[in-house]
Amino acid sequence: MPFIELSIDLADADPESVEVACFAAGALSVTLTDAADTPILEPLPGTTPLWPHVRLAALYAADTEPVALTGTLRAALGRPDLVATLRVVEDRIWEREWLKDFKPRRHGRRLWICPGGQPPPAGEDAGAIIVWLDPGLAFGTGTHATTALCLEWLDEVVLDGARVLDVGSGSGILSVAALKLGGARALAIDIDPQALIASRENAERNGVGDRLTVQDAALPWGAGYDIVVANILAEPLLALSHAIAAAIRPGGGIVLSGLLASQADAVAAAYAPWFDMEVARIRDDWAALAGRRRN
Repeated sequence: MPFIELSIDLADADPESVEVACFAAGALSVTLTDAADTPILEPLPGTTPLWPHVRLAALYAADTEPVALTGTLRAALGRPDLVATLRVVEDRIWEREWLKDFKPRRHGRRLWICPGGQPPPAGEDAGAIIVWLDPGLAFGTGTHATTALCLEWLDEVVLDGARVLDVGSGSGILSVAALKLGGARALAIDIDPQALIASRENAERNGVGDRLTVQDAALPWGAGYDIVVANILAEPLLALSHAIAAAIRPGGGIVLSGLLASQADAVAAAYAPWFDMEVARIRDDWAALAGRRRN
């Protein structure tokens, strides 16, 4: 069954007021998206920050009269100048729409991240190490530059028998990849309950559930890890420098990402008391730092 989609660039309009008016006019759903290019990465659980420029899209039944709908909203909001765009959209399995942009991708020499049911292209699977992934509501498919940089680093380092700590696990993509690349055991931690669910499910999906422990980041992490991966943001990376240094053994390796290239020097300086740091990779203005824990 098709729907009528009404879109409004909110400008200075209050998003909550417009949302309420849309539902009062019969909207089946309302979605807020970024109308410009100012992404909000990994907001804290329970928070719903909005972008400076917001676009609202509301779905209505196919028999909705567009002219009457627009007039109802203009009257309810006291905005006779309100500009709305309407179009017909076909029904889809909306919760799986993201899959159209999620295709198998290689990271490094042998590591492939693949959505369930989509193997690497023919001829590319010889010797491939495949992580089957469904991120659910958590961050991390390998398509964002910060995740890709970490995956490429993991593909290069020796992980045989390693104990791995994944700080800010998101979908579990990095810890699962580390285990499939030879790691012995991993601990995945996050502050978001949805991330903990996704990490557990992806570990089971890849047959490494018995080697991955998933827990809230507020619980003790332990120590003596051979590898620490942290794909979060610059601010939490700075705040966690002492904790990460305490978690890794002398000689252990770290990769830090989720930071802009312009933030790399400040983050590297925060880890310099314990680690020999370097900028390992830069892509699309994002950077990944790699380091080795000194004795």
